[in-house]
Amino acid sequence: MLYAVFTFLAFPHELPFAGGLGGVESVDLGFFFVWLAPAALVIGIDGLAPRRAARAAFWASLFGYTVFFYWFTVVTVQYGGMPLILGVLSPIVPALFVSVFMALFAWAWVRISSRSVVAIAVGAALWVAVDWTRGHFLGGFPWATLGYALHLDLPLMVWTRWAGVYGLSFVAAAVGLAIAHAWLERGALAYRRLALVLGFVFALHAIGLGVMAEDASDPERRRVRVAAIQGNIDQGEKWEADRRARILGTYLRLSEEAAGGDEALEWIVWPETAVPGLIENDPGLRSRLALLARRYDVSLVVGGMGVSIDEEGRRFSAFFDSAFQFDPDGEVRDRYDKTHLVPFGEFVPLRGLLGHFFQSLARGLSSTDVTAGSAVRNLELVAPGAGLGRISVGVPICYELLFPHLVRQFAGQGARILLAITNDAWYGRTGAPHQFLAMTAIRAAENGLPTLRAANTGISALIDGRGRVVSASSLFEEAIVLGDVAMPAENSGATFYARYGDVFAWSCMVVAIGMLLRSWIEERRCGPRNSHANTFSQSHEKGRRAR
Repeated sequence: MLYAVFTFLAFPHELPFAGGLGGVESVDLGFFFVWLAPAALVIGIDGLAPRRAARAAFWASLFGYTVFFYWFTVVTVQYGGMPLILGVLSPIVPALFVSVFMALFAWAWVRISSRSVVAIAVGAALWVAVDWTRGHFLGGFPWATLGYALHLDLPLMVWTRWAGVYGLSFVAAAVGLAIAHAWLERGALAYRRLALVLGFVFALHAIGLGVMAEDASDPERRRVRVAAIQGNIDQGEKWEADRRARILGTYLRLSEEAAGGDEALEWIVWPETAVPGLIENDPGLRSRLALLARRYDVSLVVGGMGVSIDEEGRRFSAFFDSAFQFDPDGEVRDRYDKTHLVPFGEFVPLRGLLGHFFQSLARGLSSTDVTAGSAVRNLELVAPGAGLGRISVGVPICYELLFPHLVRQFAGQGARILLAITNDAWYGRTGAPHQFLAMTAIRAAENGLPTLRAANTGISALIDGRGRVVSASSLFEEAIVLGDVAMPAENSGATFYARYGDVFAWSCMVVAIGMLLRSWIEERRCGPRNSHANTFSQSHEKGRRAR
């Protein structure tokens, strides 16, 4: 159960005794517990056969992650209108998904842990392989991937430029396994190995600090003044017809306040589905947004519902979760449609089978499922004050930010900044908005891109290209996050991760599969070893007897 407790505490949460750290009311103890969670899991399954280890890891994970995902109850009951009993049970669904993969890790770890002199590195590679698989299988659900707990460790986050968040998972798992090794063996050799791993992590930090210093010494970059508008619209009121005028008025008022300052503003960004209407089908709504852009000579990126119309032009054939781009002249220049939708939130998987039992929760102005966009692509925004002409901009929308392999496509296509728009009102005052902010920060670090995050009820934030949160709003308040973004040079190029993706994770996958194949071949040739209970402590004992 310690594994469950340590995993919960490794990530930021809203807790009753939270004291408002860094302007955000949360407790974030990941810098301490992230190392202990893998250690607790490995110690807990020590001495067990593979199947028993898998069962033990599954039940511990199921308990821990059911508590971790408690905010699913807020989503389903408070805003989704589901019966309380279903809402209370809803956290079990994501917990089951995650627990299957932790059981897989435990099963594989017990089989291979004593069969390699580099067991710690192999175990860390195995952890990464399992994390990567969880982020892709059946569409993936990478929330609470271990590496996200290190989102405040800026020197270590430098390495995400090459390895993505999975590099952080590798480091956290390696330290955790080394701690477990030292605890189980309590010998000089185990302590030396722990010291070696800690020395490796220290070296990564030292190099990361050097890279950060080199970044800081770069020539002065052109700056673009941007603002994220946080309207703080309750999810229960968001689509009510009699509230639309007030909602639009709130966003227009905050935008005018942001643009009316002493310094000229270039871009204003509204959150996901902030616009309470159909921009393409409502000339009056469109003209009010166009007037804002023209009056203050700004580019607008606003979240709204996009539509497509059938060939006869008589009815809407599809609805999209979209980001609309208004140029300073008031024209709607472009629209990006969200490509990775939330299952059971924006669409029902296998609707022919499951549609009789479920309805999607976030349908907005439509009565049907939301339709996914065709492909990830950038928008081109004007920044005349910075003398940069049109700038390629990536606009990941909400759930897309969970997926590093998706967000990197914006950078790979030449984006020089990310404008991340989301609606976190669904989560209520829980740890989920803080955890989502951490994931967004790591997306910025992976791609080396400054990121402006606009969230309906928070947390809106300005994040630099190293993943450091420069400024942030609090939850559930009207807010303007205003700042100057140092724009990367046009010829600076994308990071290794943005260009080539999960090379590191795939390397870990190859190592893990190779070690499992080796284990299988040895068993075919020699038979099982002591019912497969091949653990750190037993391996050490065998070595001691041999000497």
